[in-house]
Amino acid sequence: MTENYYDYPLSKVFWQEIRRENRIKIVQEKETTNLSDFTDVFHAPTAGRIVALDIGTKRIGVAVCDELQITVRPLKTINRASWKKLLLEIKEILSEYDAAALVLGLPYNFDGSESEMSAEARRLARNFSLSLETPVFLQDERATSYAARGELWKRGFSGKELRDKVDGEAAAFILSDFLSRIEQSKIGIQTNQSTENEK
Repeated sequence: MTENYYDYPLSKVFWQEIRRENRIKIVQEKETTNLSDFTDVFHAPTAGRIVALDIGTKRIGVAVCDELQITVRPLKTINRASWKKLLLEIKEILSEYDAAALVLGLPYNFDGSESEMSAEARRLARNFSLSLETPVFLQDERATSYAARGELWKRGFSGKELRDKVDGEAAAFILSDFLSRIEQSKIGIQTNQSTENEK
């Protein structure tokens, strides 16, 4: 009886190599589809909750909007640790609120140039986009921390209480600005459609 090569079970090493090649292929595909700078809101969801992050060197403020994207509220502040721990915490928040998107604040200098923190925000946005199924966006966060401090101060917060709340409040400002951009984008699309229909 002639032995058939295909009658033999494939080796463990063979299957490990196949799985490794598949993982590389998946990563390459995700990298190809995530070449944008994450600032374009054209494909941002126009319904569903969105979670926003105010990225700091030691702490990260978190905010969320309602499903209709009308109201925004601060959620919490996360102490930064390892990437693995941060990813798990963000995954839990996205799951808890059934979030349709994740927005990270993108810090610019006041002259519009980028800083080391800008590069860090872009790095995190890319890492999140490769690790999450949820779409990731960046939002200009210039002056949001100042605005958050001013808002909290007007509400009577100061000292440690203000410091504990400012990151979440800043994330709420970031999210409000992002939602405004989505609304402006929708108005722009509607205007273009109306113009086309009139032709």
